[in-house]
Amino acid sequence: MPVKTTIEWTNATWNPVTGCTKISAGCDRCYAERIAERFRGVAGHPFENGFDLTLRPERLNRPLAWRRPRMIFVNSMSDLFHKKVPRGFVDAVFDTMERADWHVFQVLTKRSSRMRDYVNMRYRTNPPPAHIWLGVSVEDGTKLSRVRHLKDTRAELRFLSLEPLIGPVEGLDLGGIHWAIVGGESGPGARSMKLDWVVPIRDRCLAFGVPFFFKQWGGHTPKAGGRLLEDREWNEWPYTLSADLAQAHRERVAV
Repeated sequence: MPVKTTIEWTNATWNPVTGCTKISAGCDRCYAERIAERFRGVAGHPFENGFDLTLRPERLNRPLAWRRPRMIFVNSMSDLFHKKVPRGFVDAVFDTMERADWHVFQVLTKRSSRMRDYVNMRYRTNPPPAHIWLGVSVEDGTKLSRVRHLKDTRAELRFLSLEPLIGPVEGLDLGGIHWAIVGGESGPGARSMKLDWVVPIRDRCLAFGVPFFFKQWGGHTPKAGGRLLEDREWNEWPYTLSADLAQAHRERVAV
């Protein structure tokens, strides 16, 4: 069975890799690390080694057994393009995604240059599959290079995850971007997100015609601040979403 998730913008998670290392300020209070480290040293637990980067080849083919179409967040507990994930293992993950073409796979990374180089080489002669969405995490205006790398990546659908948003993002160029998600940080010591950071992003999405998804304000728990932005929820998704997946998404965020 697929792993269910409380993440509002997806239906399930698939983690053929777990564990990671910090690369920027957005990683400082990583939720995945917090979850994994609780179980360090627990014999037989999947996170017996805490948040150490771990390849999990036994999970590679799991999406092929999930017959109902889903939106699947790839490596919610890691980063597929971490420099210590061998290229051959990345190949195996993409092989599975290509075969399981009834799903939508959402691949999100902070290692944007490695993703660009890998994807452009893999699809240098063939168009990239439309059901593999590629995205980058951007926590503030100092990480706009990730957006530029994404725009240089061969992909049918490119998305931004501006979460946890910990600072303003000025001059965001959304040309060639097809979806934007914004969310505040949650958990112990969560850094507050300001309305003045969020509204300009929403307004640029409206100006560029980019679907905008507001995940949460954040706080001590993900639900603490709610999901209303200027008195409404923003649950927009890319127009390329199939009717079945769009309905699944509507049911998901309505819960």
